[in-house]
Amino acid sequence: MATADEIKEAPSPYADDPHTDTQQAEVEDKFEVFKRGDGQVDFRTVSWIRASVIFLKIIFATGVLSIPSLMYELGAFPGAITVIGWSLLNTYCALVQGNFRNAYPGCHSIADMAQIVGGPVVKELVGGLFTVSYVIVAASGIIGVSTAFNALSLHSICTVWFSFIGTIIIAMCASVRKFSHIGWLTWLGFGSVYVAVFIIVYVRSNPQRNNRLISPSVGVTVRDRPAAAPQTGDFDLGYRVIGDPAFTTGITASATIFVSSAATSAFLPVISEMRKPKDYPKAVYLSMSLVTASYLTFSLVIYAWCGKWIASPSLGSAGETVKRVAYGVALPGLIISGCLYVHVAAKYLFVRILRDSRHLQANTFVHWGTWLSCTLGMAAISFVLASAIPIFNYVLALVGSLCFAPLAISLPGWLWLYSHRDYWRGNFVRVVLYGLHVFLVLLGLFMAVGGTYGVVVQINQAYKNGEISSAFSCADNSGS
Repeated sequence: MATADEIKEAPSPYADDPHTDTQQAEVEDKFEVFKRGDGQVDFRTVSWIRASVIFLKIIFATGVLSIPSLMYELGAFPGAITVIGWSLLNTYCALVQGNFRNAYPGCHSIADMAQIVGGPVVKELVGGLFTVSYVIVAASGIIGVSTAFNALSLHSICTVWFSFIGTIIIAMCASVRKFSHIGWLTWLGFGSVYVAVFIIVYVRSNPQRNNRLISPSVGVTVRDRPAAAPQTGDFDLGYRVIGDPAFTTGITASATIFVSSAATSAFLPVISEMRKPKDYPKAVYLSMSLVTASYLTFSLVIYAWCGKWIASPSLGSAGETVKRVAYGVALPGLIISGCLYVHVAAKYLFVRILRDSRHLQANTFVHWGTWLSCTLGMAAISFVLASAIPIFNYVLALVGSLCFAPLAISLPGWLWLYSHRDYWRGNFVRVVLYGLHVFLVLLGLFMAVGGTYGVVVQINQAYKNGEISSAFSCADNSGS
């Protein structure tokens, strides 16, 4: 990688300037990780539309499966505000990271950007945090896949075996080298999860009841009572406009909602494989707008009809039959989500190991051996974590607090401060902007400390209450 000073002094290939296309391409190629040339594998083939779908799939599956079950803890109104607030903040931080990366095109990952602002020690710390983040999120993908297998087979074999089978499938899909090729899978994956959630909410039939046509009767919006609630007698739905959570419960719920749209650091390696990196903001706006609207709609509707009886993951909220149908439809999406997380972690290590080597873009034994070792290694670690902490929401809250809070909040704030160093001595507006980004850095640190404490307490309590039987247990601990 070029030094920070070399990159800083070079003209940005993505700024509007009078360069000819040839000159601009030469500047771009000098600093980009993946070069264009004869005899090299061309990684830079991702359009902005395909990038937006990749971003959608990176974010969408985990959030839509986890957020509905958190609404009871926070209440409908605070929960909705939390979803909107974190989504807007994560969108902004994604744009900050993308703008910084396009100003310094030699950055392949958030770790490279950390080196520019903090030096080699900070780079190593952030690189480790980045890898751990996506290994843990991949573990949540494995939990989702094993839960789907349990639902479809009526728990025919041990959950650990389903997790192992899911890991093998995810590792095979993650071994596809290019984001552009995985992009084809993300269309299927995003569509399958979206349809599955619609099935949970809107499964339609037209029975006659009291001589009046009503619809429907098997999704969550049409059952007399939630599937997990007592099926006879009075029961408490548990719908609350405003909740009253304890600190540990509230911070864990907030961290889980935060992480549902916080995987923006995974967007950065995709920029290095885009045809036109300057189109990155368009992909962010499209994907984050759709994600936010979907999270808000689905979570509030499911919570309104299920109250405190929502399953986690939420596809188990409408009864056994609909649950099996929904998981069958969603299974490709759950697999592809895990595939993307493993791919992102493996791609970081792969580039880190082979950068500036001919093996990075050549079909050599070293190239393929390194790539497959990275994907299989990351998948194996994720399998161990999925079996050790097999409750979906707790895995997401842990990665949100411990890893994504500094990566997706504090570090973007630092990047902005680095790029706008003179603002603290400017006019009132500039000083306020500078102060807000200092607050971003502090907010990320608060979430890292407070959120990690909250989720550790919750996991410990879950073991004591028997919600988690034991690590590597055959029981289905998903909560569904």
